[in-house]
Amino acid sequence: MPIQILPPQLANQIAAGEVVERPASVVKELVENSLDAGATRIDIDIERGGAKLIRVRDNGCGIGKDDLVLALARHATSKISSLEDLEAILSMGFRGEALASISSVSRLMLTSRTAEQNEAWQAYAEGRDMAVTIKPAAHPVGSTLEVLDLFYNTPARRKFMRTEKTEFGHIDEVVRRIALARFDVAINLSHNGKLMRQYRAAPDPSQHERRLASICGPAFLQHALAISWQHGDLTIRGWVADPAASRTLSEMQYCYVNNRMMRDRLINHAIRQAYQDLLKDDQQPAYVLYLDIDPHQVDVNVHPAKHEVRFHQARLVHDFIYQAVTTVLQQAATPTLNINEDGEEIDAPRWQPENRVAAGGNKYAQPEPAKTAPVARVSSPERAAMAARPVAREPAPTYNAGQPYQKQQGELYRQLVQPAVVNKPAAVSQPPASPAPRQRLNDEPLHGDNYSFGRVLTVFPPCYALIEYKQGVALLELRVAERWLKQAQLNPPAEGLRPQPLLIPLKLTLDKNEAAACQRHQKLLVTMGIELAVEHEKATLRAVSLPLRQQNLQKLIPELLGYLSQHEEISPDALATWISRHLGSEHEVWNVSQAIQLLADVERLCPQLVKSPPTGLLQPIDIKAALATLKHE
Repeated sequence: MPIQILPPQLANQIAAGEVVERPASVVKELVENSLDAGATRIDIDIERGGAKLIRVRDNGCGIGKDDLVLALARHATSKISSLEDLEAILSMGFRGEALASISSVSRLMLTSRTAEQNEAWQAYAEGRDMAVTIKPAAHPVGSTLEVLDLFYNTPARRKFMRTEKTEFGHIDEVVRRIALARFDVAINLSHNGKLMRQYRAAPDPSQHERRLASICGPAFLQHALAISWQHGDLTIRGWVADPAASRTLSEMQYCYVNNRMMRDRLINHAIRQAYQDLLKDDQQPAYVLYLDIDPHQVDVNVHPAKHEVRFHQARLVHDFIYQAVTTVLQQAATPTLNINEDGEEIDAPRWQPENRVAAGGNKYAQPEPAKTAPVARVSSPERAAMAARPVAREPAPTYNAGQPYQKQQGELYRQLVQPAVVNKPAAVSQPPASPAPRQRLNDEPLHGDNYSFGRVLTVFPPCYALIEYKQGVALLELRVAERWLKQAQLNPPAEGLRPQPLLIPLKLTLDKNEAAACQRHQKLLVTMGIELAVEHEKATLRAVSLPLRQQNLQKLIPELLGYLSQHEEISPDALATWISRHLGSEHEVWNVSQAIQLLADVERLCPQLVKSPPTGLLQPIDIKAALATLKHE
């Protein structure tokens, strides 16, 4: 048989085999078109599991009369027009194949009206002929798509459809997934004239719990941990369930990339790896997660049904998700303080908070407990709001408004925004009068307040702060200051740094030299707050000191053991210096508030840097010379 170009009708039916797998596929395509049209209400009517009727009505922008015929043509779309658009897709649909493919295997009726039109118009297409007829109709602003007798002209496809109950179950699951992606849209689902699902719009993040509970159930809500994490252009938010809510099936796993529902193996692997030591082999984690990423960094045009994506930096995305989920699970497992009825602390094992008081003493040398809350379980509107709004890259424990932490930080900030007074001691903000022991703990390090870099004026990306300095201005390298601060935090007191247990112990494989070095420097590692158990050439990291909690331990610890294997003896100060130089920065791009926080800590813990700045930290700027170049005679 010679090579020939297929007729358009046959080509569309072949395409329908990829796009229209079953009635649920039709519902997915039609509802996504409604979302792209800006709909805030979508009504879905199903009859006989979708075999007889699928009707989707929305209140979106509608389709004009002149575009109705094009809407049912293949490769016709209003969502992209160039290769640049294809490389940065944010809409749900973009290929322009769905309606043409659906109409080739069904009887399709499209009724629509725009706000500019006085009346609606209806387009009808049927089966192989696909001849489109247009006539006036009555319809509000928006669109209604009716798909009748699906697969009526392809008996081979129709006989593979399952029972009415099974097909509606697949439709129900598709609608559930879409409802979790768009809390702001009201969605109603009916089957054979009976309302089965009603998801009310929840535009306010504080209302998201209601829809989450209606879809995932109260058991998931009870065990859900809110997650919100950001790194560069990557943001992940949503909820993960603690191990107590694990299941034997994966039906409670919802993942979205830029609000597009996904079944991506890379994402699932990262989440499963975060749970690996918490679940049995036959258990599955439960989660609802939303990954937001620069659309240029992800390709959604790799799967016929758009169920999979390809990330340009797959390893970065994998590690980002793994670290975010692992951290939330670790914080959830951290014990909290017991509080009696009078609000006083009861003697109990105490947890060191993950962030320090900016104006306080060296908390790493003198650990002091603070009243903190563990990772939020979703039990109030505020928790849901927290999961929906952007936050800083690394989460911190929640403090009550009346705690000394807030008061000290506020006083410090007010001091920093005032013009700097050169060669005069800065006023020391007084902590609350009670409790007295807390005041005594903070007395010793206060000598650092006699020195100040000056007020932060602005920050030049990625890491240079412009500050007032000695009647002029200077540029300060924030990463260098951060490195000196970490070295001060890592200098162990006489009793050593307090270890913080890891929720998921890190397992390492060592060579003979590294294993011997670990045994030889065991006391030194304990002094640094590192608990590393070695058996033969296997090691298990069980705890690290607080400054190391947010680091990439899978990379840092092997490098540390390699360094120790090269030295017979090493002092704690030398080891602290080495570790501080190998820790990652907390921020890729700094802002003014982060710079103020860092300099406050440096002035407190490293006053010698203010008095005698080391090379590479500070560069004064000659303002007079710059002004002279602008002076005109």
